[in-house]
Amino acid sequence: MLKYGVIGYGYWGPNLVRVLNTAKDSRVVAVADQVAANREKAAGLYPAMKITDDARELIADPAIDAIAIATPVTTHFDLAWAALDAGKHVIVEKPLCESTEKAEKLVEFAAKKQRQILVDHTFVYTGAVRKVLSYRDEGRIGRVLYYDSTRINLGLYQKDVNVIWDLAVHDFSIILQLLPGRPVGISAISSDPLKIGVEAVAQITLLYPEQVMAHVNTSWLSPVKVRQILIGGDKSMIVYDDLEPDTKIRLYDKGVEFTQDPQRQYAMKVEYRVGDMLAPQVDSREALSHMAAHANECFAANKPPLTGGEVGAKIVRLLELADLSASKRGEMLCIENW
Repeated sequence: MLKYGVIGYGYWGPNLVRVLNTAKDSRVVAVADQVAANREKAAGLYPAMKITDDARELIADPAIDAIAIATPVTTHFDLAWAALDAGKHVIVEKPLCESTEKAEKLVEFAAKKQRQILVDHTFVYTGAVRKVLSYRDEGRIGRVLYYDSTRINLGLYQKDVNVIWDLAVHDFSIILQLLPGRPVGISAISSDPLKIGVEAVAQITLLYPEQVMAHVNTSWLSPVKVRQILIGGDKSMIVYDDLEPDTKIRLYDKGVEFTQDPQRQYAMKVEYRVGDMLAPQVDSREALSHMAAHANECFAANKPPLTGGEVGAKIVRLLELADLSASKRGEMLCIENW
């Protein structure tokens, strides 16, 4: 039975405490938060749990096996480093750190301490994304040709990150699981229409070898909430609508095929395939519960998680490069040192 300490009980911390407490192989024994109202809330729900305002007490406690961090991104590095230094495994709310340099230092330190980092990229653990990845692994999609995402809503403005770090981070985590190899280029355009110093609208393009492209459209200034991803393969195509209660995934037997027919050498050498649509049942278990079970399994066996530190560091690199490209008005940047 793994014993967790959770640092941060504001927006995301209560969810982590709940799923880690209800998971088969773990329980939360302590919570730390600097805000008195948050501590009172935790104490009211978990009267037997240790509640403190000092995260150092959790990190220093030899009875605690792992630390879950749900605090602003600027605090992740110091808290995770201290937890790893104390010999504990770590769950970190996404993104891993505010810079690639710090993220890579954490990954190196975790390896040195022989401990694991799991970055809570929650969408990777949803039943819908796991279904898409299973179709990819079974060869039903074929070679992925493109990824196109619309992730927009009205708010919520964040204090410490812009819309790229808040919303595009989800797509980056899915893209790195879905597309093979590594991206070779990235371009981004962002804007701050309200002129308050935080970019609220952004469009990002990732280039992969063999003309494969991923595009992500994000906004905090949309009158409607949209969470839709289109995935085109050379065998079938997928529409993933996260807001659909019953048919989140639709698999279409549609595509375009290149033909070598000499009778059509002066015409467009493509043929269109239109077949059936399949709306499969997906695992409805809460993504966070799946993440908690995965964390417990990986920490108990000391094996790298699906969204481990290395994956988290790569996503931070993409976020940084997207910001840099946006500052250069969409300049396409080469992705090196992957």
